[in-house]
Amino acid sequence: MDNKLPSGFRFADLTREEFRGHWDEWGPKVFNEQSTNLDLEKILSEEEKARVRDLRKNTSRLLNISIGVFKGKQFCGWFGGDQCDHETFYMRNSAVLPGFRRKGIYTALMAEVLKRAKGLGFQVVLSRHIVTNNSIIIPKLKAGFIITALELSDRFGTLVHLKYFFNQTRREVMAYRSGSLKPGGQLKEVMNIL
Repeated sequence: MDNKLPSGFRFADLTREEFRGHWDEWGPKVFNEQSTNLDLEKILSEEEKARVRDLRKNTSRLLNISIGVFKGKQFCGWFGGDQCDHETFYMRNSAVLPGFRRKGIYTALMAEVLKRAKGLGFQVVLSRHIVTNNSIIIPKLKAGFIITALELSDRFGTLVHLKYFFNQTRREVMAYRSGSLKPGGQLKEVMNIL
């Protein structure tokens, strides 16, 4: 995948604190305008909130990638994601601000994240999206992500899980498992199909 940012735009690595600052400013504007997401802050007790904060501290040991997109000094969008386990990187959240959409920025950002995740040794990249979020789902499918699950989330509603497998054989296994590929050759061997 060789998608480039449009001329004049750049990626910048963000610390967790810098990412949080941009998220606090722009996240609610981008995601909450028409959202019916469950606001956990409104339902958790103070004790529950404290325990969640304590548990969140444990995740700081996992790998994190936070990227800002800028045109000059103007903030245009972001990406934040984290290591899930020994092989999976989770594309947790990304957005391009409204005035900068439909310029190829999201596709370039996705390509950058895949390049970095592969470089770090991850085998799988996971993302979850509201099932009607075609502006994100379609570019991911075009990039080679595969639909792997549906989830009913109390916080976000119905989500589709998409995974990108760097290993071609694993991609073929997914095609076989979905019923769109008859196994042959190496696939039969690695799956012990007689």
